[in-house]
Amino acid sequence: MKDIEKLLSINAYPGRGIIFGMTSDMTFAVAAYFIMGRSSNSRNRVFIADGKGIRNATYDESTLKDPSLVIYSPVRMCGNLLIVTNGDQTDTIYDYLRNDGDYTEALRIRSYEPDAPIYTPRVSGVMDLADGSYNLSIIKKTENPGSDSCVRQFFEYDKPNPGKGHIIHTYDRDGDPPVQFSGEPVAVGIPGSIDDMTTAIWENLNFDNKVSLFVRFTDLKTKENHTRIINKNK
Repeated sequence: MKDIEKLLSINAYPGRGIIFGMTSDMTFAVAAYFIMGRSSNSRNRVFIADGKGIRNATYDESTLKDPSLVIYSPVRMCGNLLIVTNGDQTDTIYDYLRNDGDYTEALRIRSYEPDAPIYTPRVSGVMDLADGSYNLSIIKKTENPGSDSCVRQFFEYDKPNPGKGHIIHTYDRDGDPPVQFSGEPVAVGIPGSIDDMTTAIWENLNFDNKVSLFVRFTDLKTKENHTRIINKNK
């Protein structure tokens, strides 16, 4: 089990990341989502609360170039299910779940982002706030030169463990282009309070590249949630 602070501090560009888990007393289901950016377009964003979820918004409209891959709803609720993704596949998953479908079905009709030559992976997560169980997924381009096929990986965690969670993010490390995430989601320790969790993530993301952070603790008994949103652009 890795330490969140160390894991993030040694990676200058993990990109976009999802963390799901449970507090040590098994009271709160924990979810976090962060975005980073290297281009001016990617950095020109903020998180805004939108009902039970959040959406991306442009910070400075005068410098916005292409909103197609940077403006979306990263977090939505469908009943007891919390959906977190790094793209408009949030809406695809929501539509399938609302019609009694499965999140894996939704993601099988989606591919990686068409932002050549980076081909950003799509990372997604669905957490059941009835019991704290969760699923994580990544869709990424195959490494075969000249091929446009993709790999879809799904990871299911049916029994949350006290004080433990998992993180999945788009890139293993920075580069030109950055190296896409490989392997399984990494097991991480979950801090005991929302403020400790928020600090652990935000303070250890690369200062130049970090953009916004969302953290939510949901009481599994009362369903009351506590949310923190931090934007570098203020």
